Amino acid sequence: MRKFFVISCVFLFVFISVSFVLAEDRQNDSIELVESVPEETIYDFPDIRNAREVWLDMINNAKKTLDIEVFYICNEKDEPLESVIEAIKEAGHRGVTVRIISDSRFYETYPETLDELGKVSNISVRIIPLVNLTDGVMHAKYFIVDGEEIFLGSQNFDWKALKHIREIGIRVKDKKIAETVEKIFNLDWLICVAKDKDEYMDKLSFREDLVNSQNPVTLDYKGEKVIIYPAFSPEGLIYEDMTRDEDAIVGLMNNAREEILIQVMNYSPVGRDKVFYPALDNAMRSAAVRGVKVKMIVANWSTKKPAIDFLKSLSLVPNIEIKISSIPEWSGGFVSFARVEHCKYMVVDGDKVWIGTSNWEKSYFYTCRNLSVVVQSKDFNSKLKKIFEKSWNGPYTEMIEPEKDYKPLEVKE
Repeated sequence: MRKFFVISCVFLFVFISVSFVLAEDRQNDSIELVESVPEETIYDFPDIRNAREVWLDMINNAKKTLDIEVFYICNEKDEPLESVIEAIKEAGHRGVTVRIISDSRFYETYPETLDELGKVSNISVRIIPLVNLTDGVMHAKYFIVDGEEIFLGSQNFDWKALKHIREIGIRVKDKKIAETVEKIFNLDWLICVAKDKDEYMDKLSFREDLVNSQNPVTLDYKGEKVIIYPAFSPEGLIYEDMTRDEDAIVGLMNNAREEILIQVMNYSPVGRDKVFYPALDNAMRSAAVRGVKVKMIVANWSTKKPAIDFLKSLSLVPNIEIKISSIPEWSGGFVSFARVEHCKYMVVDGDKVWIGTSNWEKSYFYTCRNLSVVVQSKDFNSKLKKIFEKSWNGPYTEMIEPEKDYKPLEVKE
């Protein structure tokens, strides 16, 4: 009995020691891949932290400032986002200056939590009327802590994003990256209250010392030199020296040599304006013609017309394969606007990735606020590739069939 007790204590000590070392390594990592996984699916990777844990880690450690720009906030009592909302309130209570920006259209649908946060000491909330400027929405999902680190990803501040939706995000610890992203936050903060475009439009042409594709940051990550830069949209509402999100994506595809792996919720080369948008379509087709193997996963929300017809057409190109993903319903019943692949990422060759907030349709690059990061790293690339392969080879995806008549999915209650 005593021998068993001693062995148990040794195992416990080793487990605690390893856990402590892993946690300490994560604290020192300059970048971190972050996921969200629908309950009752096979997707979870034990070595990749979930968004809720990362968000709480970042927010709870904020000392001076916390700037949050999100599409909307949708909280439910006793659901995963509730602890995040409480952490934001606590940050305000301990003296952290918290600024929150959210989209005006979706504020009309989800005002409760934003109004609640706006009443807390040191927390200010502004609503951005991007629809009046571009006829688009503030679709980004990111936050900045102490001007030194950022999180961005496909995760909305929605309890369902943490429990019932497949999401990918990234945490980046670098002051220069944070300062560049802060430029956009401060711009949008001003737009929220500006009475005239002249208050901010003239500033966008100023030359700024920003991180971009021509001036990236080099970070150390697990013994590897990592090159990283952010990209932004919409066209016409970013600083002149910032990299455009569309340019970042197309540039990566145009330089691909062997393989492009893409996972997005929606893809369509025809936008709401009914005008053909060829940028991404041409880049994929051109890569395939060069012999690059292109694989794409889209959510079953993309089965409506005309998107499905263009996906069928794209799938007929040699070297391009497309699968549709359908996440099974939760055992607890139907969940509206959930149980879906909401990721937005791309893996190129063996060392480059794009992680963003944009669906792949024209409006997300030309009328909506979005942002992304491009990372050149073999280690980071391999992690994201494993995520893609688990989806591609898993039980929830099936190859698109050009001859099949797909019925649009009903996503509302």
